[in-house]
Amino acid sequence: MKTKLSRRSFALGTLGLLGAGHAHAQDGAEKSPAVPPPPPKPVSRTICFVGGYTKHAPPGGAGNGEGIAVFEMDRDTGVLTPVTTFTDIASPSFITLSKDKRFLYALSEIDDFNKDGDGSVTAFAVDRKTGSLKKLNTISSGGAVPAHLSIHHSGKFVLVANYMGGSVAVLPIRPDGSLGPATDVVHNTGPRQPERAADNPQGNFAVSDHSGAHPHMIQSDPSGKYVIADDAGLDRVYVWTLDLANGKLVPAKTPYYDMTPGSAPRHFQFNRAGTLIYNLCEQDSKIVVSAFDPQTGAINNLQSVSTVTSHFRGSTLAAEILISADDRYVYASNRLGDSLAVFKAGDDGTLTLQDETWMHADYGRAMMFDPSGNFLFCANQRSDAVTSFKVDKASGQLGFTENFTPVGSPTTFAFMDTEV
Repeated sequence: MKTKLSRRSFALGTLGLLGAGHAHAQDGAEKSPAVPPPPPKPVSRTICFVGGYTKHAPPGGAGNGEGIAVFEMDRDTGVLTPVTTFTDIASPSFITLSKDKRFLYALSEIDDFNKDGDGSVTAFAVDRKTGSLKKLNTISSGGAVPAHLSIHHSGKFVLVANYMGGSVAVLPIRPDGSLGPATDVVHNTGPRQPERAADNPQGNFAVSDHSGAHPHMIQSDPSGKYVIADDAGLDRVYVWTLDLANGKLVPAKTPYYDMTPGSAPRHFQFNRAGTLIYNLCEQDSKIVVSAFDPQTGAINNLQSVSTVTSHFRGSTLAAEILISADDRYVYASNRLGDSLAVFKAGDDGTLTLQDETWMHADYGRAMMFDPSGNFLFCANQRSDAVTSFKVDKASGQLGFTENFTPVGSPTTFAFMDTEV
């Protein structure tokens, strides 16, 4: 039997079916499985390298370290967790990473690398994902007992300060990251200086070696036009340009600047613009703030300020200086005083001591910020420990994290974030 449908009934029925189909489609959409979230992105890690004195060192310099210790840093707490230690190196008391973090260079503070009584510098390839090291080569540092090295702004040379050798050296970096023999070695000379400065902290019996030239740091200014070196034995700051074609140091128009006799200029930091240089003097524990002319290399002193408070009495030797990424705060370590000085920089770059923080350990030497600038780490040579401090970037203040990391005779840091 056939059923007759009016045109109106047919139309209404069709709309009903379409509506039901639409509702069913909506129900289906609501009940279909959700699109799975994308997999979490790989997270990079922060690696910390720590060097120091091993048993193989010049007389009086032997330590408890095993080589270059590698740690992973917890970015929230600053805790350092051991990963591995590269042991095939003697007394790597100063290390530095290339700008792209592909290579690490470490000096050996020794005097028996060759028949000439030189120290040495070792080049490593760095695994950017794990932080592991692969030795490339080791060459003479160009003098005995090197104390500091840096990579020139151009990335073409490693600059070395040989403390006991009284020399600075220029080592070319080959395309594979290894080092070639020195293209230049410059020996400093000058009159003998007193063991102590006249402006010592009261009761300071510590002395610095002024028996001759003792370069303690060498580094290019931020522009790369000039190379600066602190000579703690001659109480001078040297200035050169670097001939990039031949790797030769050329004295600037004013080749050196005299510091306070006996003060032992040790380490320095530039502001970001390269117009100010903060020079830390070891023996009298002073920071000398100077204007630096990036065009001529001229240095003009603006201020000298103590790294210990006015009530301090006793022996101390300043060791390391840092400047915050925004140029607002400067930090200095006092080894025998076991303190960290916190300075606020004014608009003209001059400093005001605003705090003095206990290191919570003995004979703190090197300091370094982690890549984020949230933590400051201190290498405490005689305590065989690294301590860390949370940095309040607004006030510059340091808060002790209560974290102690055991490391034999630590003296130097390098940090990197791994690739993912």
